[in-house]
Amino acid sequence: MSSFTLISAALRRKKTRTFLTFSSVVFAFLIFGVLSMLQTAFSMGAEIANEDRLVVRHRVSLFQLLPQSYEADMEEIPGVVDAMHMTWFGGVYQDPSNFFMQSPVEPAEYLDMYPEILVPDEAKLRWIETRNGAIAGRALVERLGWEVGDRIPIQPTIWRQAGRGDDAWEFELVGVYDADVEGFDQTQFLFRYDFFDEARSFGRGQVGWFMVRIADPDRAPEIAAAIDDTFQNSAAETKSESEGAFAAGFANQVGNLGLIVTSILAAVFFTILLVAGNTMAQSVRERIGEIGLLKALGFTSTRVQRLVLMESVTLVTTAGFLGMVLAVGLERVLRPALAAYFPGLFLRPEDLLLGLGLAVATGLVVGIFPARRAMRLETALALRRL
Repeated sequence: MSSFTLISAALRRKKTRTFLTFSSVVFAFLIFGVLSMLQTAFSMGAEIANEDRLVVRHRVSLFQLLPQSYEADMEEIPGVVDAMHMTWFGGVYQDPSNFFMQSPVEPAEYLDMYPEILVPDEAKLRWIETRNGAIAGRALVERLGWEVGDRIPIQPTIWRQAGRGDDAWEFELVGVYDADVEGFDQTQFLFRYDFFDEARSFGRGQVGWFMVRIADPDRAPEIAAAIDDTFQNSAAETKSESEGAFAAGFANQVGNLGLIVTSILAAVFFTILLVAGNTMAQSVRERIGEIGLLKALGFTSTRVQRLVLMESVTLVTTAGFLGMVLAVGLERVLRPALAAYFPGLFLRPEDLLLGLGLAVATGLVVGIFPARRAMRLETALALRRL
């Protein structure tokens, strides 16, 4: 009689109990997959951040403005290769639920700063030549159904046009950008700063923050300190940090995501250990007589231990595998639907491997104690339970 036949029979012995335990483990690993996706989505900005880029913002708040003239001063600092500016626009397209990042930039400088962005040469040229021209990320364009050449009206919430009150800003979509880095934000709407600066009703010559490229990433703290020292005691002091640190800090505004995810997973898997462990322990107690019979038929104590352990690992690993498969299926559904909000929402291969590893480890932990009990059963005493 093969081990597979014995394990299969043991799992079918109490079908309802096996099904409920199996379903619990499947659900636990589905939760693991979903939480892994969310953690990746929130941390992706920090993970794909370029080590040779710094973010320079106002010392008080990201939404306090800085003089555009700071850009030239920064480029004179030793170690700085280039600098460019961005500004939060914060307008509304049709409905507030259509949220996406909008920012005026200098086209050539922006594309030099972000080589990850892929824009066709024709679109680059049209962006530079078209006064109210704009480009948008592929995910944003697909979500809102835009096409190149469309007129995009954006209602102002902060930046109104001089002499036009609450009239919408109108932009021409001249191109769509992609990215050669997985998880890079393809939901931005970028338009020309000169058009914006000349038309806005206040704040001319002011920008939101600067992106600074440095020659040596190892000197990032030193260069960041030099930038801040340059503008110390000015009317608009700065705070400089690496792009990765800035992205991580921005994500952590909702809380310590790593700790939150780890705590939830720990609670889930502790519960699964209790549920699956109780199932295996009860199963072995109910089969004491049968285990004694196996030993009487010549099964060694080691083989009996291995059978019980294999039963536990088979149950939990199969359920864990199915849970991860369901998580992958859920990712395929959610990723295109939420790409405009969570560009980094995907299940990484390392998370899949970790999930499968956890399934095997959980099966071993759950089964080790019932397996040792089965191994230590005395044949004569066990046969009395038949």
